[in-house]
Amino acid sequence: MSSFSFTAHKMRPAKIFGKIVFYVIITLAAILVLVPFLWMLSTSFKGAEPIRTIPIRWIPEHPTLSSYAQVIGMSSFNFGRATFNSFFIAITCTVVQVLSVSMAGFIFAKIPFKGREKVFLLYLATMMIPTTVTLIPSYTILNGMHLLDTYWAMILLALNNAFGVFLMRQNMSAVHDAYLEAAMMDGCSMAKIFFKIMLPMCKPAVATMTLMAFMGAWNDYLKPLIILTSNDMQTLQLALATLNGQAGGKENILMAGAVLTILPILIVYICVQRYIDEGLQIGGMKG
Repeated sequence: MSSFSFTAHKMRPAKIFGKIVFYVIITLAAILVLVPFLWMLSTSFKGAEPIRTIPIRWIPEHPTLSSYAQVIGMSSFNFGRATFNSFFIAITCTVVQVLSVSMAGFIFAKIPFKGREKVFLLYLATMMIPTTVTLIPSYTILNGMHLLDTYWAMILLALNNAFGVFLMRQNMSAVHDAYLEAAMMDGCSMAKIFFKIMLPMCKPAVATMTLMAFMGAWNDYLKPLIILTSNDMQTLQLALATLNGQAGGKENILMAGAVLTILPILIVYICVQRYIDEGLQIGGMKG
């Protein structure tokens, strides 16, 4: 008994020390992530005052919104149109992608057919193909379909997301088949089972997928650069690249543009963040 007490007493300080080290590392990581963002936010509110000062002046002496006004009023691009394009493409691609990967995940998880596992593994293998490799074939196909410089081109490219299918399949596999069998006995169609039972029971995974899809579509730069060629179809990411060339070394204007492009992602994340961890954890538990 005394030997057990001595061992427990000896392990307790080691466990406490491990927790302290863990929280210190997490705190340092959080600081490393937050400091650039806070500097960007502070710089965006600075006008003519010096920006590169030592020590760093986190709070501007004379806060101003002039940098944001200059971004919105830039003559090299239409800020309102670029904002509309980004929102329309991001929202539409998000809806299409979440629905497509959810339907595919539902089929791979709950609809038995010959060779299902082999097809699923083959589909997952496409995750190893870099996106840049598929850009030229995608461009050629869209050009042949006369869809270049259209919203439809971006929407079609959003249909494929192997990781999203994997995430939804893993979450839907965790749903007991008894729910589906009871619904089928009550006369529910497969579509009603999918929309009324499966999706509500996989809310964390759907929320996680929604955030990932929105972030991917909103932050995408390479595909819009190649596919959307006219000024009227520019997204905010393309406009920000134009701003980089026009604003020159005016970091306050560049940071204001960066803040404007980040805000929508922050808003979406705040709306769905309570589901994110749970969705990823469930997806990783089921093999």
